[in-house]
Amino acid sequence: MRKLRLILAFLRVQLPDWAKRGLYAGRLPVVDGRRIDASAQAVCDLVSLVRVPGEMPSLEESRAQIEMMAAKFDRPTPPSVAKSDITLPGAEGPRPARLYVPKGAEGAPLLLYLHGGGWVQGSLDSHDGLCGKLAAQSGLRVVSFDYRLAPEHKFPAAPDDVLACYRALAADETDLNVTPGQLAVGGDSAGANLTAALMHDLAETALPLPAAQLLIYPAVDARMTSQSMQSLHDQPLLPVVRINWYLDQYLPETQDRLAPRVSPLFSPHLAGQPPALIVSAGHDPLWDDGQTYAQALRDAGVEVTQADYPGQVHAFASLTGIIPQGDDAITESAIWLKQVFA
Repeated sequence: MRKLRLILAFLRVQLPDWAKRGLYAGRLPVVDGRRIDASAQAVCDLVSLVRVPGEMPSLEESRAQIEMMAAKFDRPTPPSVAKSDITLPGAEGPRPARLYVPKGAEGAPLLLYLHGGGWVQGSLDSHDGLCGKLAAQSGLRVVSFDYRLAPEHKFPAAPDDVLACYRALAADETDLNVTPGQLAVGGDSAGANLTAALMHDLAETALPLPAAQLLIYPAVDARMTSQSMQSLHDQPLLPVVRINWYLDQYLPETQDRLAPRVSPLFSPHLAGQPPALIVSAGHDPLWDDGQTYAQALRDAGVEVTQADYPGQVHAFASLTGIIPQGDDAITESAIWLKQVFA
């Protein structure tokens, strides 16, 4: 019976959005006034059948899951975008990276992109479609950087890698020929956390800031006491138990979880940061992280644009094959990036 339910759930997520809205008519959950999108609910139902509630997979299984989800449910890089695998500096030597160049954009500004995955998973491949679509729609070059993952390389390996990479880009020590004024930094989830942490690091080290920062469902507050963390404690795509597991893998036991490189919300250097676009999903426990961080930056005088998707779930921008609003978020991000460099 479970196998049949799994097959039906898999078929359901691939239905057109209008068909899923019809199937779920009158049965879509509302959390704190935010009704979930029908396509997002279909994904939640599928994930609920695949994962055992309250149980964590092995590290290998978790890494395989994110790769499988992207391969099956995200749309690929558009053919108009040229891709090449390169290396960029990390804190302890070269790291893999992937460059995306839209046709005719060889000298365009550059987005340094940091993939999500809870600091323990995710890769150039899992975020290939997302980066390719951002490049195609923004007209910018995009370079996806493969920072070191925990638990093999615990904090601060990842932010150290990102800082080393940015330092080399900003100093024109790579073949990408970019200046800070022609450089944006962005990422999703853990990658957005690393983007926000980088802004803190740049202020601490007096390095030049980029022109913009793109934060897609950022994790910025490791206290995890927000209303959305409580209301969406058991959200299938990103339950709070899984966030805690990620943090346990990422951080050394003695690490202060409220240090700005872990929880950028508490950085003393919010003022003076570059303009930010913050994308938030209403059925993601990180919803309040995005809302709170946007307000904190705004209060510090930073120009902030918010792209709120109240019916969406975590990782929806990487599930464009089955959640149409994932494409909307990418388009909104690309338009904003294009305007930054207009």
